[in-house]
Amino acid sequence: MQLISEILNFMVLLFVFAVGIGVLVVIILFIIDVTQTKQAIRRNFPVIGRFRYGFEHMGEFFRQYFFALDREEMPFNRAERSWVYRAAKGVDTTVAFGSTKDLRPTGTVVFINCPYPVLEKDVADPQPVTIGPYCQSPYTTRSIFNISGMSYGAISKPAVLALSNGAREAGIWMNTGEGGLSPYHLEGGADIVFQIGTAKYGVRDEHGALSDSKLREVASHDQVKMFELKLSQGAKPGKGGILPGAKVTPEISEIRGIPAGSDSISPNRHPEVDSASDLLDLIGRVRDVTGKPTGFKAVVGAYGWLDELCEEINRRGPETAPDFITVDSGDGGTGAAPMPLIDNVGLVVRESLPLVVDILKKHGLRDRIKVAASGKMINPSEAAWAFCAGADFVNSARGFMFALGCIQALQCNKNTCPTGITTHNLRLQRGLDPTNKAERVKRYAQQMTKEIGVIAHSCGVREPRSLKRFHCRIVTNTGKSVPLNELYPDVEPHTSAAA
Repeated sequence: MQLISEILNFMVLLFVFAVGIGVLVVIILFIIDVTQTKQAIRRNFPVIGRFRYGFEHMGEFFRQYFFALDREEMPFNRAERSWVYRAAKGVDTTVAFGSTKDLRPTGTVVFINCPYPVLEKDVADPQPVTIGPYCQSPYTTRSIFNISGMSYGAISKPAVLALSNGAREAGIWMNTGEGGLSPYHLEGGADIVFQIGTAKYGVRDEHGALSDSKLREVASHDQVKMFELKLSQGAKPGKGGILPGAKVTPEISEIRGIPAGSDSISPNRHPEVDSASDLLDLIGRVRDVTGKPTGFKAVVGAYGWLDELCEEINRRGPETAPDFITVDSGDGGTGAAPMPLIDNVGLVVRESLPLVVDILKKHGLRDRIKVAASGKMINPSEAAWAFCAGADFVNSARGFMFALGCIQALQCNKNTCPTGITTHNLRLQRGLDPTNKAERVKRYAQQMTKEIGVIAHSCGVREPRSLKRFHCRIVTNTGKSVPLNELYPDVEPHTSAAA
């Protein structure tokens, strides 16, 4: 009994001590809050006003898990994410009872099924496409759905390893993003598209200019199949890449050629490119030095410059053309971007992709220049629409992030990503197993390819690149749908077609 009494006395003392500490903390916080002048809520409602900021932060997560409907969230809703998760895990992707997608809103895409769909025995694999026929080392691939640009720095080492290994196993390419070529891109064995951003990371000299010797060094890796000049990206057209200093580790600083711990801010454009002629000169320089296909990525806003570019190509000859154009959407994603740009600038791919394809057709260059589309196309329906609109390839970044396990925590710019994908915090990276996630990347790519094909077969064609604009319809503001080829009629070239 005496022992029990002593334990009870100790617990009472401990409770009193804890209460005393708690009261002391509240008093200190009260004094801090009423004397500070930065936040009116805390000054007027000391201590309890602090809960407002905690609730505001937690609201993002509560809405996602408890309050938002399946088709409500932005940038990707639960239904879209769930399909990617199931595809990546290799579990059943079918749904029951009926669709939760409202097919009535203006802009909704509806595919036109054929009365005699393609039989399973007649289904064809995507045909090989050759990019860069005038290059020393053209690139031929069957892939239709690839990994868009994500820099090592913006994403972590285990994420890069998982993506590279998964891409190799799925037979697709992986874009490095503008952060340069890391050992982890190469370690996975994937085909690689090396992106040259406005800061020329990975191929810059000591003055920040493009270095021919470093271009040759990168091109010496057989895995590097193509080079892409990034003119702009959908999340921040008119603004260069932004990597917060907290994510610039010593290794990343060495790869990029910038000081460790300092913000990595790229110029808002390539200083040497001020015209169509300049752009073709730079593309030609990279292609001549590397011997490999070279194109560019841009989000389209103004488009007269594309006509000027095509006119200049036809003056110089088809061999001078970019080997491909990646059309990025104005609602694309990134790790960090100014809100005015991410919310308001640039055409979405629904409008810009047909526009670019038609300009190339008008100038007789569509066969010469391959077109890739990117921007929020993480499910089969969005990708199938892109093929109807005229794309040769579809690229995705955030779709593959979901395949890695991204939960849309919206912390990509804070080095606190809870899934280890966009952080260099080793404790958080520990949760991302590259071997397991590579399998998920592979399965997601394979399932996307398969189900894009399912839509194509339903429309009566054997493979996705055979889809045409008349295979889909767009719901208008009258409630009726119209064929895509009526919104964007076929264009006849006004010059002789380039080879």
